[in-house]
Amino acid sequence: MRELSLHILDIMQNSIVAGAVRIVVKVIADEAKNLIMIRVEDNGRGMKPDFVAKVADPFVTTRTTRNVGLGIPLLAAAAQASEGMFRITSKSRRGTCVEVSFGLHHIDRSPLGDITSTMVNTIVSNPDISFRYEQLVNGKEFVMDTDEMKEQLGDTPIDDPMVIRWMREYMEQGAMRDE
Repeated sequence: MRELSLHILDIMQNSIVAGAVRIVVKVIADEAKNLIMIRVEDNGRGMKPDFVAKVADPFVTTRTTRNVGLGIPLLAAAAQASEGMFRITSKSRRGTCVEVSFGLHHIDRSPLGDITSTMVNTIVSNPDISFRYEQLVNGKEFVMDTDEMKEQLGDTPIDDPMVIRWMREYMEQGAMRDE
């Protein structure tokens, strides 16, 4: 995948399929450490240890429509190519956490891409799921939490066009841009 935000989208989609009702995405970029770290954590049904051990194999998938699952293997390979790391932990019936890091300035690191569209479109497409996006870039923090937003919105749905526009503007003002 050409952008890290598309990997984040893929992991969030996996979380949704796994029945998650809460998904937390965290992006940390640190110039001094030359590091960008992404963490996606959910409370879905999780995976058994034997499946977690094989999840980076492209020929291991839970999909019934095809015998290949490339999302996690491509993400792990992208991390390795840019002197990063990939780790996945999961507990059956408790959830899954995917952590990946990259050399921030490594020539082979893909750009973060359009994280705003990734998050906003996923939120709008799944209004009953709670999402939290946290970003820490060189000590500057940005947070968007749909539970807090829904509390403030009252009866206005999160997929209301005015709310969507506000979410997009809020993220564009505060979220990291690395294209």
